Amino acid sequence: MTYLGDVAVGGPSDTRELDDLSITKVEVGPMANNAYLLRCNLTGEQVLIDAANDADTLLALIGEKGLSKVVTTHQHGDHWQALEAVVAATGAETVAGEADADALPVPVTTRVTDGARILVGSCELEVIHLVGHTPGSIGLLYDDPDGFAHLFTGDSLFPGGIGKTWSPDDFTTLIDDVGSKIFDRLPDDTWVYPGHGSDTTLGTERPHLAEWRERGW
Repeated sequence: MTYLGDVAVGGPSDTRELDDLSITKVEVGPMANNAYLLRCNLTGEQVLIDAANDADTLLALIGEKGLSKVVTTHQHGDHWQALEAVVAATGAETVAGEADADALPVPVTTRVTDGARILVGSCELEVIHLVGHTPGSIGLLYDDPDGFAHLFTGDSLFPGGIGKTWSPDDFTTLIDDVGSKIFDRLPDDTWVYPGHGSDTTLGTERPHLAEWRERGW
């Protein structure tokens, strides 16, 4: 495996080639956001996760194969600065969590919550609603039938902890959701692709869950 997921703003992207799906990670914008381009290797259909910033870079990544959908993981502005430009250039459908959709700068074609399925050609992403960082934050799970699970977490889970929350109730809700919907369900080899920074695995983070809960962030 040559994919490391270590990217930097202005630097090259990094691509992981699975049997049925290709995952390309790029870092964009002043807040160093990760954007992920998913391509079905059987049909060529492409889906972008978070049109965060730098539309020129994202459109160059998308290329002539076009874009069927843009999925926005949550409503915070650093994750959608390029959304309007990318949609205008590609005609892509827009997808977002039900509770965050109205905060986005473009109409949302499909509003989703727990258990919804998003197609990337012949591949499928499962929506996991993770409440706390924002009301409508979502994760996206690709359970590779020929390998391990791949989880795109937006700002809900990072190496070293869950995403930022703004009240004790929000923290409790998010760590409970991350615990029950992710760690209780998925195995240690699940690869985590966060909204900022380096990738991780659930096995790397699992020993620290109690510590995160005790510290309250």
